[in-house]
Amino acid sequence: MIAAHNLFISYRGRNILRNASLEAKPGQVLALVGPSGCGKSSLLAALNRMTDLIPGATVSGQITFGGAPINSVFATRAELCRHVGMIFQKPNPFAMSIRRNIELGLREHGERSRAKLKQITEHVLRDVGLWDEVQHRLDHSALELSGGQQQRLCIARAIALKPQVLLMDEPCSALDPIAAERVEQLIQSMRGQYTIVIVTHNLAQARRLADSIAVFWTREGIGEIVEHGPTETIFETSSSEIVNSYLSGRRG
Repeated sequence: MIAAHNLFISYRGRNILRNASLEAKPGQVLALVGPSGCGKSSLLAALNRMTDLIPGATVSGQITFGGAPINSVFATRAELCRHVGMIFQKPNPFAMSIRRNIELGLREHGERSRAKLKQITEHVLRDVGLWDEVQHRLDHSALELSGGQQQRLCIARAIALKPQVLLMDEPCSALDPIAAERVEQLIQSMRGQYTIVIVTHNLAQARRLADSIAVFWTREGIGEIVEHGPTETIFETSSSEIVNSYLSGRRG
């Protein structure tokens, strides 16, 4: 569904990631794992061109969507972001009502029907397990929600636009264990509906959630992908000493 081919990323001339290639298959979960500072979040940002917004950022190589170069599929970054949603480490609901958080993106993309907006809002809030918790306070500020509820609202906001791909940058790391479990269950429930690429430092979480993983490492101060493949294959039979040491907790 979405793939990187020989990707190089640098910031103000400093190389961050080199020669990275991976693919996320339709409907599957791909986890990006590895120590801090090895380019995982940078690659995630490049997949929906967030790097375009960073002064001094340079990306070379190719990103494809459905097998075609991403810039030929989507004329603008706004169009790309409708199909490739992003969930950040820290929940970032807009400082407006729960209802408006869902409706804003829909309105920006041309939806004006109140009935349709209401229908989509209820549908996505049900999908993320929030409807029963918030249906009587949709016009209250989203900032009144708990951290876990805010993160699920952000996911609802993203899927309201019907993306094919969801990018998640450590979506559970800022949450308490109970809220993190709810988000994990949500990710599990979305398998098959969306292609999900998730950055996580939690190896147990990666093993629970991911169909495949890409293991990142740093060599000579530059991040690279050491191994990429089916999760259980890499956890159980990797031939890389770096990967085995990292996954077993001996390194990193």
